[in-house]
Amino acid sequence: MTTVQAEAGWQPVAGFVRSDGAQHRLELLVDGAHCGGCIAKIERALKAEPDVELARLNLTTKRLALRWHGPVARGDALAQKVRDLGYAVAPFDSALADTRAQAEERTLLRALAVAGFAAGNVMLFSIAIWAGHSQGMSAETRGLMHWFSALVALPAVAYAAGPFYRSAWQALRVGRTNMDVPITLAVALASAMSLYETAVGGEHAYFDSAVTLLFFLLVGRFLDRRARRRARSAAEMLLAMQARAVTVLGPDGSPVSLRADDIAPGMTALVAAGERIGVDGVVTDGRSDVDTSAITGESTPTAAGPGIQVFAGMVSRTGALRVRVTAVGPDTLLGDIVRLLEAAEQRKSRFVALADRVARYYAPAVHTLALVAFLAWWLAAGIAWQSALMIAVAVLIVTCPCALGLAVPAVQVIANGRLMRLGVLVKSGTALERLAAVDTVVFDKTGTLTLGEPRLMAIEQGDGDALACAGGLAAASRHPLARALWEAAERPAPYRGVAETPGLGLAWNGPDGEIRLGSREWCGLADAPSDSTEIWLVRPGLPPVRFAFADTPRADATETVARLLAAGKDIALMSGDRPGPVAALAGELGIVRWQAGMRPADKAAALEALRADGRRVLMVGDGLNDAPALAAAHVSMAPASGTAVTQTAADLVFQGARLAPVLAALETAHAAGRLVRQNLTLAIAYNAIAVPIAMAGLVTPLVAAVAMSSSSLLVVGNALRLGAARGRMTWTS
Repeated sequence: MTTVQAEAGWQPVAGFVRSDGAQHRLELLVDGAHCGGCIAKIERALKAEPDVELARLNLTTKRLALRWHGPVARGDALAQKVRDLGYAVAPFDSALADTRAQAEERTLLRALAVAGFAAGNVMLFSIAIWAGHSQGMSAETRGLMHWFSALVALPAVAYAAGPFYRSAWQALRVGRTNMDVPITLAVALASAMSLYETAVGGEHAYFDSAVTLLFFLLVGRFLDRRARRRARSAAEMLLAMQARAVTVLGPDGSPVSLRADDIAPGMTALVAAGERIGVDGVVTDGRSDVDTSAITGESTPTAAGPGIQVFAGMVSRTGALRVRVTAVGPDTLLGDIVRLLEAAEQRKSRFVALADRVARYYAPAVHTLALVAFLAWWLAAGIAWQSALMIAVAVLIVTCPCALGLAVPAVQVIANGRLMRLGVLVKSGTALERLAAVDTVVFDKTGTLTLGEPRLMAIEQGDGDALACAGGLAAASRHPLARALWEAAERPAPYRGVAETPGLGLAWNGPDGEIRLGSREWCGLADAPSDSTEIWLVRPGLPPVRFAFADTPRADATETVARLLAAGKDIALMSGDRPGPVAALAGELGIVRWQAGMRPADKAAALEALRADGRRVLMVGDGLNDAPALAAAHVSMAPASGTAVTQTAADLVFQGARLAPVLAALETAHAAGRLVRQNLTLAIAYNAIAVPIAMAGLVTPLVAAVAMSSSSLLVVGNALRLGAARGRMTWTS
C-alpha cells in the first residue's frame, strides 16, 4: 500500500501493513495524545468505521494498533482520520518514538533555559523599578527600564512559551480546552499589555510576571516529560522477546534461523541448552529442565521430555530439545500475555489525575470570568477598553492554575522523595492517588511473599549418611533443588563421575552399585507423585530417602500480612505453583483466600472480577507471568528482584528482601491523599477570595502576580509537612 504520509518532521516508512488473509494489521505512532480523553476520542472515531475490528491506543508508548477487513489501502484513510482529529501519525517504530520523546525533552530544556535566563534578568530591572517608586525615579528612567525589560522578556516569551502555545492551539483547533489555554492567554495578554503600557509611558509593566510564570511551569513540564520517556511499556518488552530468531529444521534437514513471522505450525524448532524457547509446541525429542517462570511464575524448573507441551518464553536450562511447532508470534501463549498487558495498560492510562479532573471545569470557568470582567467594565461601566483589558488580565493571572497545578505535584514530589529513601520507586504520576484507595491486596507467592530460594525442610527415612551422600551428588548440578541440597549438606566436595540426565536427575556408580538422586521416575519409585517439592535418593540395599523443600518466606511476610489485615484490607494469594506449597504458605502467613495453578490469563481474569465487584486492588508480584495482573490491577508493586517486564508493568518498585516497603507505600499514599485534599481546598479558597476582588478592579496585575505566588507557596509549604513526618505513620482503610 502507499505509505501513510506523516506530519511535518515525521519520516514515512513503507511496508508497515501486515495481512493475514482478508484481515490487515497496522501500527501507528500517534503524537499529541496526552490523556485518557485523547485515547477515547481516537478509538471512538476509528471504531465507528464498520470494517474496523480493533482500535487500541497505548498512551505509554503512543502506539495505535489497528485491525480491519477489506482493502489494504484503507490504512491510509484510517491514518488520515486520526490526523483530522488533530494528531500527527507515522508508522510505529519504537526507535522513532524514543527519538521524538528525546527531541521534545530537548525542546523543553532549551525553553526552560531561555525562560530562566530572562526571568533572572528581568527581575533585576523590576527590583530597580519597584525601588524607584518610593525613591523618586523619573518617568524617563522608569520607561527606559521598562524597555530594557521588554527587550529581554518578549523574545524569551515568544520562544519559551512555544510548548504551551502549540498545546493550546492543538486543543482549540479541534474544539477542546486544556490547562495550557489559560496559561497561554495569561502570558500573551500580560506581555502585550505590558508592551502597550511601556509604549504609552504607563507606570506599570508586568514582564517579570510573564517570564517567571513560564519558568516555573516549564520546570514542571520538563520533569513530567522526562519521567514519561523513561517509563517504557511492558508489552513492548515482551514484543521484543517475541521477535527473537528461532532455529528450525529446513527442508533438507539442516538448521535454519528464521524470524517468528516466517515459521509455520508443523515445523520442527531446535532449542539448545540455556536457550529461550521462541514458539509454542510439543517436545518430540530430548529432555531438559525447563524454566517455566514466564508462564507459571514457579522458580523450580519442570522436567520436559517427548510429549510435553512447552511455550514461548520458557527457557531450556539443562538439555537440548526438538519441538514440533503448534503456534508462533501473536498466537502463542506469550502473545496472549502481550494482549492482556496492552488491554490493561490501556484501561489504566484512562485514569486521570485529580488535578486534571478539576481542570476540566477550571479552565472554562477562568475564561468565562475574565471575559465577563472585560465586558462588564468596558460596556457596562464605560471605562476605556485598555483599562478593562488590564482588569481581565489581572483575573487571568490571579486565577492562573499555579496553586491548582502545584496542589498535587508538590505533594507527589515530597511523597516520592520519602518513598525513595525507604527503597520504593514511584513510576506513575497517579500511583499514590490510586494506592490510597486500595481495599484489597493480592500477593503472588514465589519471589514476592517468598524469596524464590528453595530450602531443605525435611529428610524422610534417611540415615546419618543420606544428606552427605546426596550433597556429594548434588554438587555436580546447577538445578535449584540440587544447589539447596548441597548448601544444606554444608557444601561437600562433588563425587567424581556423576552423570546428569536433564529433566530427571543424577547418577553415580559407587562401590556398592549405582546411586541415583532425582525425581520419583528417575529413582524407580512407583508411588503416586507428591504435590510438594521433593527429590529422592536411592542407594543399593537401603530404603529410599525423600528430601522435601519449601520456598523461604520473606522475613517480615507474616508481620506485613497481619498489619494489612489489621488495617482492614482483604488479602488474597494467587500463585501459579501447585496447591500443596501454596496452601502451606497461606496457612503459615494467615491468608485465608488463596488460589494455585493459575496462569497469567487466570490472574488477570481474577483481578477483573474483583474490579467488577467494586474492589480497588493492589497487586504485588515479581514474575513475567504476573505482568498482565500487575497492569490489570488498580495499582501494582513489584520487587526490584523481579523480571524487567514486571518492573515495567508495575506502578511502584521496591528494593530489599523485606515487604516493609509495601506498608510504607500504603502509609505514605494515605498521608499524601490527605495533604492533596487540603491543598486543593486551599487553592479553591484562594480563588474564591481573589477572583471577586480582581473582577471588582481592585487588583493590579502586579498584585495579582504576588497573590498567585503566595498561594503557590502556601500549597508547597503544606506539602512539605509530609517530608517532615518522623517515625512510623498510622493509617487505616
